[in-house]
Amino acid sequence: MAKVDRIRIYDVARIAGVSVATASKALNDTGRMTEATRTRVKQTAAALGFRPNAMARALTRQRSFTIGLLTNDTYGRFTLPVMAGINEALVDQGVSVFLCGIEDDATLAKVHVDAMLDKQVDGIIATGKRIDRRLPVDLADLPVPVVYAFTEGPADAVTLVSDDAQGARAATECLLALGRRRLVHVTGPEDFASVAARAAAFRQAAGSAAPVLFGAWSEAWGHEAVSRLWSEGPVPDAIFCGNDQIARGVVDALRERGVAVPADVSVVGFDNWEIVSAATRPPLTTVDMNLKELGREAGRLILELAEGKPVEPGIRTLPCKLVVRQSCGSKTLAAIQGEGTLQEV
Repeated sequence: MAKVDRIRIYDVARIAGVSVATASKALNDTGRMTEATRTRVKQTAAALGFRPNAMARALTRQRSFTIGLLTNDTYGRFTLPVMAGINEALVDQGVSVFLCGIEDDATLAKVHVDAMLDKQVDGIIATGKRIDRRLPVDLADLPVPVVYAFTEGPADAVTLVSDDAQGARAATECLLALGRRRLVHVTGPEDFASVAARAAAFRQAAGSAAPVLFGAWSEAWGHEAVSRLWSEGPVPDAIFCGNDQIARGVVDALRERGVAVPADVSVVGFDNWEIVSAATRPPLTTVDMNLKELGREAGRLILELAEGKPVEPGIRTLPCKLVVRQSCGSKTLAAIQGEGTLQEV
């Protein structure tokens, strides 16, 4: 028998010709709308066999069906995948996301937080562009719950981050499993917490004497690092890079020197930023930080907090996964396969 997909509130709203928030309010007898609209939504839900989610019913008592998303990552490199996951977690609950970009402006941040509170958001998710810096606004003691995702939060807050150390180990073990032994880690600025965590994990897996080169998050630094390695020696047979931009610079610099990737040197990046990793030649093996899943978890937790359910505070690390493409030299790495850690494309 074919599997029947679960009817979602999104389906009810689409067929009834209303927004998801209106559908939620209609089904829970809240909000302002015509009786004809309320009746149409309820009849549509009954005809489709829709059964409201208990979490959604609990949220209706908050009456706004809106979660605020506050970020200083105005470029969107990290915020967009996090937001995509949040949306997936919230759409079936009839909850919308209200995104505010604050750059690093404390005054602008306060304006947006006040606007969110004026709109009676059910909670706020704070996210950013690095895990060891707080947003330029104090979110403590707000009348709504707050979850921090990919940004630093207070000790008593719920904070979600990717497991940088686990991701770096997966990348390093991948290279070792391929028989590479002269490994080098070329990464970003030394004062980033993520850089320190990845470098420490790399040395734990590759050996304490394995070289680590710190620099900028740029392709230019990747070029410069290759020039330094080939002029000072010893020449590596594998380079693990701190992000995909560095890795692309490394690959281009090796090609310019006539060094074949991956035949002579395997290269692995970090981020799985597809506009860089998939466009690199050869396509880049890289560590995906699972930011979309991190967003889903943030959305789930903010709903629980909005319900008044107890959620244990503290930092929660979500595992990364290794996305295997051609730059490491193999499409099959059985030696490092582990649940949730390897993906071949």
